[in-house]
Amino acid sequence: MSDLRELYQEVILDHNKYPHNFGKLEGADYHADGFNPLCGDKLTIYMNLDDDTVTNVSFLGSGCAISKASASLMTDAVKGKTLAEARSLFDQFLTLVTDADAPVDDAMLGKLAVFAGVRDYPTRVKCASLAWHTLRAAFDNHHAVVTTE
Repeated sequence: MSDLRELYQEVILDHNKYPHNFGKLEGADYHADGFNPLCGDKLTIYMNLDDDTVTNVSFLGSGCAISKASASLMTDAVKGKTLAEARSLFDQFLTLVTDADAPVDDAMLGKLAVFAGVRDYPTRVKCASLAWHTLRAAFDNHHAVVTTE
């Protein structure tokens, strides 16, 4: 097994078992719900903004290890970012998990780069991207349930 694959599995399993920023954020300025009907993943993203900066973000829900780990790492990554920076990170992450030929800014993605292997499993792309699509809906104050279908 390659070192990257082992790292991928270790990070995913760790964030699934001990997710960061897990729980309802009381007094959230924004929230959105997401659902992946293929896998059954369900989550809600909660977020507070101060001016244009994400000051706090959390998630609550259940799902597969990839979905939960993606939400955990995403909340770590966007906390403290401006909306423009978080949207750019969203674009980079989607590129990472969907397009093997596109250039990806590893410095920007940090730990999120471990999700590169997901693109080899198309059904898992939806698991990895659910939290991100739900976050974008929260940015836009969109209250319909976001789905991966």
